[in-house]
Amino acid sequence: MLIGNRKFDTKNGVYVMGILNVTPDSFSDGGLWTERYAALRQAGRMAEEGAAIIDIGGESTRPGHTPVSAEDEAARVLPIVEAVKRETGLPVSIDTYKAEVARAALEAGADMVNDIWGLRRDGGEMAALIAGTGAACCLMHNKEKAEYNNFLVDMLAETQECVNIARRAGISDEKIILDPGIGFGKTYEMNLEAMNHL
Repeated sequence: MLIGNRKFDTKNGVYVMGILNVTPDSFSDGGLWTERYAALRQAGRMAEEGAAIIDIGGESTRPGHTPVSAEDEAARVLPIVEAVKRETGLPVSIDTYKAEVARAALEAGADMVNDIWGLRRDGGEMAALIAGTGAACCLMHNKEKAEYNNFLVDMLAETQECVNIARRAGISDEKIILDPGIGFGKTYEMNLEAMNHL
């Protein structure tokens, strides 16, 4: 799989994605990397420790988070995307479900779109954008509520629908990474079941 100018052997290799949250309210590190210098320092540290790709997000998606506008999200991430790409040389992923933010980030140098709603949130605009730019994408399984008839069967079917949306838009399979969405739209027990089976 090609992400940016780097080839990832996804059949035989394991890679580390460094998560860089440039938000004031991230569940894990809110507010630590919102300033450009701090974000660059953290990205450099992750690169030194073996990260193969840096994922930059500008809106917290923790339970109870405060949504932000596309304009505010873009203002947070774009300077960081540009700087991290320039300073580390690593492929950069933009963590957003908003096509407007993704478009701006790709123009700023991002190589992949990490969509926590798996292209199911915006009526096809994100899928069309990814297909048109040839970017790679990571599609995550997610739900508003942890309600299933049969958890694993339903989760796999819903993940397949994400793939179907991508294919219908013209995104090739070799541009798609799937994320089971541990911690999103699932109970604690469901998270364990997903990790055990997938």
